[in-house]
Amino acid sequence: MQKIIILDFGSQTTQLIGRRVRELDTFCEILPYNKFPKDDPSVIGVILSGSPYSVHDPKAFQVDLTQFVGKVPVLGICYGAQYISHANGGKVEPTDTREYGRANLSTIDFENPLFKGFETNSQVWMSHGDTITAIPEDCHTIASTSDVKFAAYASSTNPLWAVQFHPEVFHSLQGKTLLKNFVVDICGSKQEWSPASYVETTVQQLKEQLGNDRVILGLSGGVDSSVCATLLNRAIGKNLTCIFVDHGMLRKNEFAKVMKMYEGLGLNVIGVDASEKFFADLEGVTDPEQKRKIIGRDFVEVFNAEAKKITDAKWLAQGTIYPDRIESLSITGMVIKSHHNVGGLPKEMHLQLCEPLQWLFKDEVRRVGYELGMPERLIKRHPFPGPGLAVRILGDITREKVRILQDADDIYIENMLNYVCEDGEILYDKIWQAGTILLSTIRSVGVMGDERTYDHPVALRAVTSTDAMTADWAHLPYDFMAKVSNEIINKVKGVNRVCYDISSKPPSTIEWE
Repeated sequence: MQKIIILDFGSQTTQLIGRRVRELDTFCEILPYNKFPKDDPSVIGVILSGSPYSVHDPKAFQVDLTQFVGKVPVLGICYGAQYISHANGGKVEPTDTREYGRANLSTIDFENPLFKGFETNSQVWMSHGDTITAIPEDCHTIASTSDVKFAAYASSTNPLWAVQFHPEVFHSLQGKTLLKNFVVDICGSKQEWSPASYVETTVQQLKEQLGNDRVILGLSGGVDSSVCATLLNRAIGKNLTCIFVDHGMLRKNEFAKVMKMYEGLGLNVIGVDASEKFFADLEGVTDPEQKRKIIGRDFVEVFNAEAKKITDAKWLAQGTIYPDRIESLSITGMVIKSHHNVGGLPKEMHLQLCEPLQWLFKDEVRRVGYELGMPERLIKRHPFPGPGLAVRILGDITREKVRILQDADDIYIENMLNYVCEDGEILYDKIWQAGTILLSTIRSVGVMGDERTYDHPVALRAVTSTDAMTADWAHLPYDFMAKVSNEIINKVKGVNRVCYDISSKPPSTIEWE
């Protein structure tokens, strides 16, 4: 299969480049800047990402450009553009005219294939302190802004292009056009990467990889593990055994609902109610990180105990997706985020690892789910934290607190699922993630009837996002919020006040703990 290699120099938007290439139905692989695959005939082009470093920084990442320049088309973005110039006799210098944010291309070489279809004064997004003040001798300018002469340049001798702006971000209005020009027209992508082709290819690969071996998969009720299970079920059928652990802190009736949903998919699922163990081990614990560690430890213990009963199992399947793997790589010496399903298996399990979704982004996982014929409600489910409601209850965890939060959250989410917006779309589908938080360390005074109450407040949280790396609070309709607030206060015993969290990420996180 054809692929584009994206060499990552540490930019926060490297994943976004990958997603944009995939949107062009072209497979791509994001690799650390120093891991270019040699002698791979499937590589049809290379993209160099941005970086937090200056090319003059002693810690700056450097790559041997001769590995691919002149052999396949190359596109340098921001740091990538500056590094190409710096390494080939050009000049990169700090400047007083730094560009951060929107800019317009005041001059464009419309004859250059990279800018085919561009409009005059096209808006782009800049984010750089250094700027290119001279380009290599074999290069020529193909776009400028009023402040940056070499906003884009190209080689006259090699298939090489470079831009100092970020075409991958939303604010570069014709960025997708530029990437399409590079990936499809210049690199020659046949645009064969699609959910249908992925399912067909992956099912065949799984059959060859697993044969008649038995596979164990831990289900969470979320999109990733559910799609993973459905894909494996199509490949190996009854040889897949799924384990769904209920730690007692799922949403209201979640365990029964999800088990019924999995039954409808024809999956072989073992449901384990381990809530007694989790509640006992969490008794009196208030520190958020300690809660997470206890729940993670207990989950592994319960899952392993069940898995050992399947004595002939040879594989453990996981719903690891591509962002999990990328975030768990460290090219700067600092891991962005560690993931529970990245980094190997417990030695005592003696199982091999199978990760059918390891090359997919979140939106691609959902597209594959549709291709597999899975229920829309399961595919569109919001992300839910592994520790469940335990990290949405401030303070210690008790069954009564979980009951209060389950009841309040159920009202919130069900109303969101049933609310039709003015444009005809369901409100739930406009939101990346929504949930309710019980402020159990706080009490507030209220009045119900003629009686004074002294109960807990709850906070509603709803955010919009594309990848959860950043998120903004959702502007929910006032009539929706009024209905939810009244219903929670009137129906949930223990709650007498409803608040709405209007914090963005950053500086806040989506979850409270």
